Amino acid sequence: MSNEMMPFWTGDYYNEGSGRDGIFDKLKEECGVFGVFGHPEAASLSYYGLHALQHRGEESAGLCVTNGTEFNYHRGMGLVKEVFDRDKLSSLQGECSIGHVRYSTSGDSRLTNAQPLIFKYRDGDLAVATNGNIVNAPKIRRELEQSGSIFQTTSDTEVIAHLIARSSKEFVEAAKDALSQLVGGFAFLLMTNDKLLVASDPNGLRPISMARLGDAYLFSSETCAFEVVGAEIIRDIRPGELLVLDAKGLREDRYAEPQRKALCAMEYIYFARPDSDLNGSNLHSARKRMGQMMAQESFVDADVVTGVPDSSISAAIGYAEQTGIPYELGLIKNKYTGRTFIQPSQELRELGVKMKLSAVRRVVEGKRVVMIDDSIVRGTTSRRIVNLLREAGATEVHVRITSPPFKNPCFYGIDTPDRGELIASSRSIEEMRREINADSLEFLSAEGLIQAVGGDNKDDYKGGMCMACFDNDYPTRTDFNGEEKYGCIS
Repeated sequence: MSNEMMPFWTGDYYNEGSGRDGIFDKLKEECGVFGVFGHPEAASLSYYGLHALQHRGEESAGLCVTNGTEFNYHRGMGLVKEVFDRDKLSSLQGECSIGHVRYSTSGDSRLTNAQPLIFKYRDGDLAVATNGNIVNAPKIRRELEQSGSIFQTTSDTEVIAHLIARSSKEFVEAAKDALSQLVGGFAFLLMTNDKLLVASDPNGLRPISMARLGDAYLFSSETCAFEVVGAEIIRDIRPGELLVLDAKGLREDRYAEPQRKALCAMEYIYFARPDSDLNGSNLHSARKRMGQMMAQESFVDADVVTGVPDSSISAAIGYAEQTGIPYELGLIKNKYTGRTFIQPSQELRELGVKMKLSAVRRVVEGKRVVMIDDSIVRGTTSRRIVNLLREAGATEVHVRITSPPFKNPCFYGIDTPDRGELIASSRSIEEMRREINADSLEFLSAEGLIQAVGGDNKDDYKGGMCMACFDNDYPTRTDFNGEEKYGCIS
């Protein structure tokens, strides 16, 4: 490979091309949605809400606002603070808005796929924003194209607009029919000139919650966004539920009967911010309990405990509290490398890890270290971080993962590698330990995870979580793409 300076990203801007990070093999967040109904500063509230949800998608951001008669919208590639400025926000006038931050799991990374998607149809304007993935979208898309529909994007979200537009029913009933045809994990915000619809999939796979700010209603993928704007959390949107907001107020309805509750386990483990709540459980507290359960299941004598920033810090604190081993900041994350990160040559590739993550030599040198992390995907990240600690002088590195082994791809909105690339799908724990160069390696049991999460669904099947990435037990059909199977069995 040439020594020519080259960027890690493949396009003209950071995160173009699905935002793959060539160094770290962490799972990629899905998307985030934020909606406002009945507030004169809807666009500004949505801006702050999307900023709080930025961790869920860094490729594109968009806002659509209605003043009751027409839409105003703006979308762009990049981070929220780069897509919007004061002038753009001031042009988005109206009391109802929906916003979106995107990381593509379906559809190309380009502006035409940035959401909210905007459409003209017989009854006026329609804007759509969603978090998640529609498993049977390719099948529906083929059928619609065969009957004459012309798609403008490669995003699976567009199928719902076509289904609504082709219906002869009024908007709410047409939306119900359209939603009932979808299979997957999704949280939808659908907006017309005078209505806002909010829907959750029948299994509640993707999170979405409701809050109040004065007389206005707010909706968000995570409750942390409500805290930012000073809104009072009301509740989560229930599986299969459809909320209709218009001049008459809020109406609670549903388009499907609820199926078994199956909120994505990785929301608890990794994706959601620690200051968010899911199903009555605070994420920081839940992750601390994961660390405590990990200590009970897989104690190892050591000198210090450290967590891989940022998502594993809470669990590392829990592990330390449970064992009495001191918690230390043995690893520091550099938050300011994203847009200037370069790869001078293949030979210097490993230096990229040190640009984003550093081991604190004075903390780990001569010490037996317990390294807490939330998951292992391909194993390359874990190996690099273990080696960072060893290079900084750690005498032993014991890796503890606060989730079961990640063996199966996700169909519901998380960008996961093929099964063959998931290290746990083909290797034993001992083989994985050798692969990542650790002195020991243990994973949290499924039972320990369920107990740690707790919350309102502790008595539900699997604690109300989808754990298919660990156990291959998918809550919906997944055989819509020519593969005669349920789940993902290769």
